[in-house]
Amino acid sequence: MHPPNLAPTALADALNHGCRCQTLDADQLRQEIGRNAGLRDVASTLAQTHPHLFSSTAVFAAQATIEAVQAAVAAIECTLSLPTWADQVLPGASAIAQVDRGPLGVFMGYDFHITPTGPQLIEINTNAGGAMLNAVLLRAQAVCCGLMNQALNGYRDMATLEEEFVAMFQSEWDLFNQSRGQASRPLRTVAIVDAAPQSQYLAPEFALFAELFQRHGIQAVVTDPASLQLRDGVLYSGALPTDTPLDLVYNRLTDFDLSEPDHTALAQAYIDDVVAVTPHPRAHALRANKQHLVTLGQAVALQALGVSDADQKTLLSAVPACERVNADNAAALWEQRKHFFFKPLDGFGARAVYRGDKLTKKVWEQILQGEYIAQALVPPPLRAIQVGDSATELKFDLRAYAYAGRVQLLAARTYSGQTTNFRTEGGGFAPVLWVPDGAAIGAQHPRTSCDDGACAQKK
Repeated sequence: MHPPNLAPTALADALNHGCRCQTLDADQLRQEIGRNAGLRDVASTLAQTHPHLFSSTAVFAAQATIEAVQAAVAAIECTLSLPTWADQVLPGASAIAQVDRGPLGVFMGYDFHITPTGPQLIEINTNAGGAMLNAVLLRAQAVCCGLMNQALNGYRDMATLEEEFVAMFQSEWDLFNQSRGQASRPLRTVAIVDAAPQSQYLAPEFALFAELFQRHGIQAVVTDPASLQLRDGVLYSGALPTDTPLDLVYNRLTDFDLSEPDHTALAQAYIDDVVAVTPHPRAHALRANKQHLVTLGQAVALQALGVSDADQKTLLSAVPACERVNADNAAALWEQRKHFFFKPLDGFGARAVYRGDKLTKKVWEQILQGEYIAQALVPPPLRAIQVGDSATELKFDLRAYAYAGRVQLLAARTYSGQTTNFRTEGGGFAPVLWVPDGAAIGAQHPRTSCDDGACAQKK
């Protein structure tokens, strides 16, 4: 098959639908994960313990799509950083979120569906997982054809990505010290914190982050928050020597206001300004409540906030219409339910999320008793994939990992079902390869073949 010369957007779509190439080099992936001796057991068993974590293929996106995602993220971050936004949002937030303690919040996650009219924002996450796993995954891609080589090289300088991650944590530490009127100093100790971290599905990523910090001269531990101890105005971890204070907590908890009993020491340390916490309750309050998706897609609301005309235009083109579910619109929403996704205001990880055409009356009554938004249904794009002897198509979304309004890394999640998951045969994280402006298979790569489940150079 030789696709004709196409615009990059159409070409990316043609590749996603027509090229079932398998680009993952499993041996290289094991080597990348197991660069440190302490991670070799993780690397050697990952295929058995996490069979659906990584897809065997890549997802293609046009340069115009990537630039539109970057513009949307920048406009969202600019809007969410406005004083008027804080004035509107914080009165309804928890007490612990009221004070700005310096850090911005690492690894903001913005999830998009690609559509013919451009990317559409589906979710905002304040502790988006997978960035380190996807950085490793990118280095384990086999170049199966000339176009892929061009797309992979056009993505970004992968050699600096991990250094950028470390610099981000140092920046958070600097912001924390500046907020207390103290001079900046090197970050020395980090605790990667989650509930029962070894049982979490993304536990391999915690180990990768710990190894990354150690490689850069930063002591790091992976620990449950119950093991943290606040003594004499200093936070300690039982996994470190007793006289070693913690500088920073990389927070992977889904208790976003740190209200659970096991999180008391961490919450108090955050309130007392004795440790940098990132991401933190204030970031979640300002960015991740589903009500924000309603506001970001309404012209009147954006104007009232003082959002610039340029950012308004970007947001209104990238944020699908949303509305709060209430008694006044319940009947109309039920009648039109097949056109909506219903999401709880404080939900995460696709929990208690319902596609309208799958709703039962019983579930609808539960939605009416809770706090939900109705988000206009934006069908996910599809990626052709080969699973064994079968050719199929999986849904996918794009996740932009960002810091301070700048996209650091793009990844895709491929899946089947109502929402993203890591239970789909052939699915999982997949690298996003750019189709740059001017790329055309017929003109620039005349010998590339993409068919029958494989990409190969014809001899």
